[in-house]
Amino acid sequence: MKKILITGVAGFIGSNVASRFLREGYSVVGVDDLSGGHLDNIPEGVEFIKGDLALASTIAMLPCDCRKILHLAGQSSGEISFDDPVADLEKNTVSTLNLIHYGIENKIERLVYASSMSTYGAVPDEAISESHECRPLSCYGVGKHTSEGYLRVYQGKLPSVSLRMFNVYGPGQDLSNLRQGMVSIYLAQALANGRIEVKGSTDRFRDLIFIDDVVEAWFRASTYSSALGQTLNLGTGIKTKVGGLLEMVCELVPGSSYFVQGATPGDQSGIFADVTKLSSCLSMKSFVPIDIGLRKFVEWARKSKFSLTK
Repeated sequence: MKKILITGVAGFIGSNVASRFLREGYSVVGVDDLSGGHLDNIPEGVEFIKGDLALASTIAMLPCDCRKILHLAGQSSGEISFDDPVADLEKNTVSTLNLIHYGIENKIERLVYASSMSTYGAVPDEAISESHECRPLSCYGVGKHTSEGYLRVYQGKLPSVSLRMFNVYGPGQDLSNLRQGMVSIYLAQALANGRIEVKGSTDRFRDLIFIDDVVEAWFRASTYSSALGQTLNLGTGIKTKVGGLLEMVCELVPGSSYFVQGATPGDQSGIFADVTKLSSCLSMKSFVPIDIGLRKFVEWARKSKFSLTK
């Protein structure tokens, strides 16, 4: 049985990815510092290690017989990254460097890295390919882009894949966190009090990808030889306007409405992915439509108990 290491295993995406690998018969070691994730998220069967990957003491606790690293741990909000850029650097870049050295030392087969659309920064109104210049607008985006650079430097010693994830949403997302996850923020406010505060123009647009599609892409990026050495956009290639998203949320949560107030620091006015490479390298050719994915998310969220935090 192959053993893999999944970081950020208590988070929204990491826990779902871990469940998939367990179903496929893998032995999963999971790491999380529980600063953003929740212990209850960790699937049964995961060998769990609590620790901060920016610390050498945590790296020393990792087993030496893992064959792959799926690195999803980190601080995942552009807005929060401005609160403490040094802490963001430690969470997102120092941790990656530590895992690179761990991977080389233990002859890991590949490392799959959770990068972000935030690496691009301000972009034109067109599908953005991986070759587009990266000029991030947030400390978070800078850290993700820097980590990609370190992975390229060590590619000869540690094969890797970087997945630039766009707006992931779906069941299991943390509805109590109003500073990360556009879809979950809007949905949580609609369900909690019927009033959605929108930071920024409703003319902004995003590429929204359902969690099931993200999990499938992570599995393929970890197992397909065609993925090695690649940086891939992980989106759908479909542009959804924020205003359109809000209308869908309000329709699914009757009685809710929205208002525009202020803006989010380092926010991108609009971005959606060119998924040509994703299709060719991972054979990802179809995705869950936003209306179906959002309906599934609402059905799950209505059953969830949560309280909002700023």
